[in-house]
Amino acid sequence: MTERRDLDLSAALLALLLSLFWGGNPVAIKLGLEDAPPLRLAWMRFVVGGVVIVLWAWVTGRFAGFRLRRSEVRPLLVVTLLFVAQIGSMNVGTSLTSAAHSAIILNLYAVHTVVLSHFLIPGDRLTLRKVAGVAVAYAGIVVLFARQASSGPSSLLGDAIMLVSGFVLAERTVYLARIVRQLDPVKLLLAQATVGSAVFVVASALIEHTPTAWTLRLAGALAYQGALIAGFNFVANLWLLGRYRPSSLAGFFLTQPIFGVVIAALVAGDRLTGDLLLACVAVAVGIGLTAR
Repeated sequence: MTERRDLDLSAALLALLLSLFWGGNPVAIKLGLEDAPPLRLAWMRFVVGGVVIVLWAWVTGRFAGFRLRRSEVRPLLVVTLLFVAQIGSMNVGTSLTSAAHSAIILNLYAVHTVVLSHFLIPGDRLTLRKVAGVAVAYAGIVVLFARQASSGPSSLLGDAIMLVSGFVLAERTVYLARIVRQLDPVKLLLAQATVGSAVFVVASALIEHTPTAWTLRLAGALAYQGALIAGFNFVANLWLLGRYRPSSLAGFFLTQPIFGVVIAALVAGDRLTGDLLLACVAVAVGIGLTAR
């Protein structure tokens, strides 16, 4: 088994592309929420993503000899439950705050990842520079929370839920880095799609009664979240996690909040206020300082 290494040029370019797509994901969610409630949007996204993964696995011949071993059940269940919790909190949080705030706070997961990696990934240690980066990034989030405190309880609650979602995403990222070499990506992605769809179908049926508006906007949002994010981005991210240090990847993803804020302004019409830009820069600088 080869040791994980820092990013080379090809991996850095792939990480940048993934960062661009992930930066736009909160905006796609925000648009989808115009036509469907949060948990219903989540199961629709899981279904679309599951179909994409099945097609990818079938075309690439990855179903040959496909079977689930007993030793794989526990790690698959853990990472899937983390994923379900993260997607659910992300959708609910995004419904309560702006797309730009969602993009900034969610992408703080890169800083959470560096902190968690110190305790959970051998050889991935915190340094003085990384600690400074963590402090700067969290200071940016304090700016956002201070702004939302005067904007009403729903906005503040939305930001708080997004903060939790980002932390769960970081925990999932670190856990994936520890087990990704032991699991077939197809099994991992199909487990997430199957369990996620089932959980959110039941939850949505029980508590969500708002009708779905079947629009082209919803179709586009689902295609972005399901095909691009749940399909291409997750497959490529699993490949990167199996070969490179999580902290190196997290550092390169410093562009995600920047992409997110810009896309939110261009597509969702969010205002680029001074405190929003300050928070965005602080998070990006903080992520940059935590990179090796």
